[in-house]
Amino acid sequence: MNLTRRTFLESSALSTAAGMAAAQTTGAGARPNVLYIIMEDTGPQHAHYGEPLVKTPNLDRLASQGISFTNAFCTAPVCSASRSALMSGRYQNNIGCHNHRTWEWHKQEIAAPGKHVSDWFRDAGYYTCNLQPPKGQRKAANGAAGSGKVDLNFHHGGGDKANFFDGIDWKDRKPGQPFFAHLTIIETHKGPGWTIARNKPKSELVDPAKLKLAAYYPDDPIVRDEYANYLDAMHLCDEYVGQVLKRLEDEGLANNTVVLLSSDHGPLFRGKQFLYDGGTRIPLIVRMPGGSNAGKVPGKVNDALVSGIDIAPTLLGFAGIRPPVGAMQGQDVFGPDYKARTHVFTARDRMDDSIDRMRAVRTKEFKYIRNYFPCTPYMQRNDYKEKNYPTWNLVKDLGRKGKLNREQSLFAALEKPIEELYDVAADPDEVHNLAADPKHAKTLADLRTRVDGFVAENDKQVKFEDPVDIYRGYFGHLPEETKG
Repeated sequence: MNLTRRTFLESSALSTAAGMAAAQTTGAGARPNVLYIIMEDTGPQHAHYGEPLVKTPNLDRLASQGISFTNAFCTAPVCSASRSALMSGRYQNNIGCHNHRTWEWHKQEIAAPGKHVSDWFRDAGYYTCNLQPPKGQRKAANGAAGSGKVDLNFHHGGGDKANFFDGIDWKDRKPGQPFFAHLTIIETHKGPGWTIARNKPKSELVDPAKLKLAAYYPDDPIVRDEYANYLDAMHLCDEYVGQVLKRLEDEGLANNTVVLLSSDHGPLFRGKQFLYDGGTRIPLIVRMPGGSNAGKVPGKVNDALVSGIDIAPTLLGFAGIRPPVGAMQGQDVFGPDYKARTHVFTARDRMDDSIDRMRAVRTKEFKYIRNYFPCTPYMQRNDYKEKNYPTWNLVKDLGRKGKLNREQSLFAALEKPIEELYDVAADPDEVHNLAADPKHAKTLADLRTRVDGFVAENDKQVKFEDPVDIYRGYFGHLPEETKG
């Protein structure tokens, strides 16, 4: 990986000195533009990642021109907590941004020397934009579709939330000024995008009957329809990615723009909000300027473990920006001092009105989850899940009626085990808990120690909120109160 970045940096005269006391950039050469695309609520269900029922020609083309990472993981399985880590390069619990969502009256700035990634780009002379249509329009005339979503659990400096970015389109930059553009594609998020996708011609829709369901799913038409609709939304998202890539080409920017595409977290009923791979494994594709014509080993597949906190420093690395020591916990995966990870950490805290705390560590072979509230079920009451995920309600109902098999009933249990250990290579569905298996005692002890260290280092800012604050913030009233 280093050779690829080194070749690129040398050709662009962007090599940097390590260990600087403050963020530095080199002044020589034409600095590249950097485009960061987030596809909301998606896992690696792309054709090039091996999903047989999905047609993703634009994503596949992007991957064929760059590098696809097969072991990339977000640090939290929900929007605001994960994005807080993605955009800061710090674990969300390390900076007090772990609860989804942090109420506006509780949000604070990131403590120095930490910053939002766009601030580092701006300080280096980049124009920063959160790409989206003009106000009042759903889509931009130039083909770039973005929701404008920020959804962070921290404020910008001075509490001015509007200033994370300079504008909404790179066309507004000064002549010759490089840009950092952030784009969120919301159509894969549960909601209107799924309806739009389902209105496509029937020939373009996924046949629910052809789905291969994970062991934890009951085989029910509701399950199949919801999963198929998610894959339909992936098709729609692929179209929008194609529009943005075409805009780069039409404007003559493709040969000087890095494109990094990922998600904020995984989808669906046992994925989103939970620490299984379905909620934490994300796609990650990087295309360097020039794509397949750049001589950078296009179409390479990389199985290195990558954490969500690595994305911000990697983006900055393309601009030759090196934040000072302590500003970020992640690392530039193409940097000269990159050290391959042996494991990644993920965490779940409050999700909307559901109070919980889980921590996990993932290696290439095993996943260990610590449940700090074992008497709280996985499927505790959650207003968002119950209103938006039919499979969630189905599993709860079938569980109450005793109509789930062993694998399906695990998630519907009234209690959680304190520890979960999975051989993710042999058991990708994570339904065979090995925590009590003497054969895996050594692995259990090792991963347990790693989670203990993660918690000791990063949970100093973790707060457990007053339920009165939670319910009045989320619903406007307590459960026993009548709305006024």
